[in-house]
Amino acid sequence: MRDSNADLFDPRTIMDSDCATAGLGPGPVSDSDFAFAFNDSNFSDRVLRIEIIPDLPETKSDCDGCTSIADWARNRKRRREDIKKDSAVDVLVHCEEQILTCSMPDTEDGEGYVNQDEEAVAMIEESPSGVGNHLNKRGDEAAPANDGLWSMDCSAVLRVKTIHISSPILAAKSPFFYKLFSNGMRESEQRQVTLRIHASEEAALMDLLNFMYSNTLSATTSPALLDVLMAADKFEVASCMRYCSRLLRSMPMSCESALLYLDLPSSVLMADAVQPLTDAAKQFLAARYKDITKFQDEVLNLPLAGVEAVLSSDDLQVPSEDAVYDFVLKWARTHYPKLEDRREVLGLRLGRLIRFPYMTCRKLRKVLTCNDFDPELTSKVVLEALFFKAEPPYRQRSLAADEASTRYHRFVERAYKYRPVKVVEFELPRQQCVVYLDLKREECSLLFPTGRVYSQAFHLGGQGFFLSAHCNMDQQSSFHCFGLFLGMQEKGSVTFAVDYEFAARSKPTEEYVSKYKGNYTFTGGKAVGYRNLFSIPWTAFMADDSLYFIDGVVHLRAELTIRQ
Repeated sequence: MRDSNADLFDPRTIMDSDCATAGLGPGPVSDSDFAFAFNDSNFSDRVLRIEIIPDLPETKSDCDGCTSIADWARNRKRRREDIKKDSAVDVLVHCEEQILTCSMPDTEDGEGYVNQDEEAVAMIEESPSGVGNHLNKRGDEAAPANDGLWSMDCSAVLRVKTIHISSPILAAKSPFFYKLFSNGMRESEQRQVTLRIHASEEAALMDLLNFMYSNTLSATTSPALLDVLMAADKFEVASCMRYCSRLLRSMPMSCESALLYLDLPSSVLMADAVQPLTDAAKQFLAARYKDITKFQDEVLNLPLAGVEAVLSSDDLQVPSEDAVYDFVLKWARTHYPKLEDRREVLGLRLGRLIRFPYMTCRKLRKVLTCNDFDPELTSKVVLEALFFKAEPPYRQRSLAADEASTRYHRFVERAYKYRPVKVVEFELPRQQCVVYLDLKREECSLLFPTGRVYSQAFHLGGQGFFLSAHCNMDQQSSFHCFGLFLGMQEKGSVTFAVDYEFAARSKPTEEYVSKYKGNYTFTGGKAVGYRNLFSIPWTAFMADDSLYFIDGVVHLRAELTIRQ
């Protein structure tokens, strides 16, 4: 039962129920189905006069002739370009702002969105003589027609539609109409209200008005629904925006449609009702380009919003975060050739998506000298990354958990193809490095029966090395077991003599226990190691009571020393 003290026409009390009555949540649709009253003088207290004026020069209806999302996007893009390049249109737009016609937002920043804190705009009341009194944003009469602006064809009316409306119904669904009918000024008491729209907006506005009575739409295609969505945003009908968003999400998604949803005007994108649609678009792109190395050329051609959706994913399959950094630089240099623009987009947008704490120290040193980033930013992110690397594992997990519900996941590890390692390097008394590799139980289980997982590269004496964990047969081929190997990245015919030792944490002490020692003279591409590191079968290694899994993680260590 609704609170008897609630204002029936206050959108804040009505809008919460709109989702349910529009079929988007619990509640019977028939509770607010007023389709019978639409355009019926018997159930109406006002007349809405819709003046339809020509579209902007060299443009046409967004939905007219559109059979696909691609058509809708091309038409919308052409309209934006024509607005920018046609000086006559600039005067036309200025003229429209004076008389406050209700054209739907068609710019990136969503200009024209009505602020709920201001009095209703875009209202033209007809005088008894039939000449419209054009109102400005404050509700005052606009400047006289002899100022030179009114000579433009912007005021030419192609046709007029008259609709009988119920102000309570429209006010209940839309803060725009609520303010229009209750601003306390003379025009709010007039029986006839006039709106002026472009021809391209006619079908969408009529469908929107019908929705406010019936909670249904006649639009069934993506282009038509997008037009209605834009109209619903213009007139602040959140329930219709939710309805359009739900219908669009139920349709097959493509890269083209996903990118278009992310490129809607900012006023639409910021609406809570559209968030599920944009989230679905981001998820589609992230899943489509999950293996970014496989589709690198395609991703390089994506616009900024598309690249952000892909790089925001925790499931992005890349060799390492170093590869993400290299890709971001390549994309930014391709799309933003000017250094000033490139620094801005990297600092405010893309730089936030690079997870610097998971980059190698070798790469972080290069970040400090990269001219594409602002020097203050690089110092900050590199310092933050080094502090994170120095944190104990429990603290790193805590930082990652804290970011789970935030937009940017700086401390969350991705699904890297090459597992991150921690490296401690020594120069004296001998060149030496200690490498730590942690593998989760789930990762190890995926190795059976013949799988392998590689670590990210690390360096000693200027030469690149890596670790690889295997599930393989023991030397007698009698059972599967866990093996660990050390390999050198291929670089010509260079030879490298190294002493190495493998160790692993073991219960009950949970200290590192040496498992294998050896020495080897590497040549490019060679690897050395031990096929059965723990001298037990694979089943015993993976058992619930295994000595080597501590809180679900096996901790491995490799010490490398250059031989004199």
